[in-house]
Amino acid sequence: MFTIEANLIDLFNRRIMPASIAIENQKIHSITEIETTPNQFILPGFVDAHVHIESSMLVPTEFARMATLHGTVATISDPHEIANVCGMEGVQYMIDNARQTPFKVFFGAPSCVPATSFETAGATLDADAVKALLQSNDIWYLSEMMNYPGVLQGDASVMAKIAAAKAQQKPIDGHAPAVRGAAIQQYSSAGISTDHESTSLEEALEKISHGIHCLIREGSAAKNFDALIPVLATHPHMTMFCSDDKHPDELMLHHINNHVKRALALGYNLYDVLQAACVNPVLHYQVPVGLLRVGDPADFIIVNNLTDWHVLQTYIDGEKVAENGVSLLPSISISTINNFSAAPYTPTDFLNKAAPNPGNVTVIEALDGQLITRKCIAKGLQKEGYWVSDTESDILKIAVINRYQKNVPPAIAFIKNFGLKSGAIASTVAHDCHNIIAVGADDESLCAAVNKLIDTQGGISVAFDATSVQCMPLPIAGLMSDKDGATVAVAYASIDSAAKQLGCTLKAPFMTLSFMALLVIPELKLSDKGLFDGNTFTFVE
Repeated sequence: MFTIEANLIDLFNRRIMPASIAIENQKIHSITEIETTPNQFILPGFVDAHVHIESSMLVPTEFARMATLHGTVATISDPHEIANVCGMEGVQYMIDNARQTPFKVFFGAPSCVPATSFETAGATLDADAVKALLQSNDIWYLSEMMNYPGVLQGDASVMAKIAAAKAQQKPIDGHAPAVRGAAIQQYSSAGISTDHESTSLEEALEKISHGIHCLIREGSAAKNFDALIPVLATHPHMTMFCSDDKHPDELMLHHINNHVKRALALGYNLYDVLQAACVNPVLHYQVPVGLLRVGDPADFIIVNNLTDWHVLQTYIDGEKVAENGVSLLPSISISTINNFSAAPYTPTDFLNKAAPNPGNVTVIEALDGQLITRKCIAKGLQKEGYWVSDTESDILKIAVINRYQKNVPPAIAFIKNFGLKSGAIASTVAHDCHNIIAVGADDESLCAAVNKLIDTQGGISVAFDATSVQCMPLPIAGLMSDKDGATVAVAYASIDSAAKQLGCTLKAPFMTLSFMALLVIPELKLSDKGLFDGNTFTFVE
């Protein structure tokens, strides 16, 4: 047994009292009010209510070492990124790695592998596979049901997966960007209980009115905090905080603690804020995370004050895992797993024959800080009968290449708002099937960036020209590094800077790039099979 004296933030009785907290056998043994006033505060640890750990480019054990620095003790984690590459073996890889850390990772059964039939994935998880996962004690919920058209149309496979979750009495996560009106009512009535895709307050409130919890997302690319935080004032018990996708350089700086600090700085009620950050995910997903009550697992954090929220210590099951910005968790040996078959390309493979005059092209308009895109029509630039990138108008060539088969022609389209003046960037992190995606100012650089990733069997790259390429390898499924978190963060910051040196104006170029292949987010995206309209769920010219 050991004791800690601190000002206890009691989230259930909504009070703060000086207390002596006794911890024994990994649990809160007793809480005793004391007369002296300590100069520190104790509260439950933060929980990320929806995250894809793979997007941090770290395995769970390394993610844990960084997240605990910021007071996070648990995550509700959807492993569908690695599942799209490696299937059931990939899900088990994440579970096995997470078992080697005290950090609490609660995995869901990926519901949409692949997300649609309009792209090539490395694996398929059918209804039987999902049912088998849901029967496991390692799986806590059905991960985000991205195939919302399948729900609305009563697709047999989709409904079988939902029925399997209901049979196990496990929550069902949603994914319903811009789904409103009768459609969201139908989506909710299927049993879906959360959504992290709202981009406006009105959209979030409408979903809440149908019983769908609002997850306020603030990640490296999708930033919806400012638009959605007013929900907290009116519906604190229906609100949770999540990051969804967070790159390693940003994870070094902050996690859910940043949601908390920003909300409090805006004047939101302390207990409402911590309800969303600590309590609601635990209660909704019914996970064994302590909330600072007698008998609870001893999961908590100690902060210096309620102004700057500096995390002094993080405890999980009574074990101190981080202190004053230093992880007390060891790095462990990391095994690798992958699925990669693509062979090298030549610049001529990226030629795109131009149409006759007037020469307009359909263009994906990327939006900084959003996963949604806009569809626009612009005058294309032609050279010797082929469409080429137009750096002056910022209409650049984008390509998606099938990584799971050899010699498949690239799918090619055009995109704006990346701002590259020269060179190209490429990645095998391309949600959700994780084929190779690249944007370039010329075909030679585009090809060089792609071929470097084929050579390394996955990663992110920046081609300065046809011969000079910087690469950050991601040997685990082309998604994650086998290095420690600090090393990965430094490497990522370097390659992110290189992309911006080429003229890219996006805050998180590679994170934004990775979502340009995610067909279930409107309006216009590109898969390895072609340009896709997310509103009509059809390919377009």
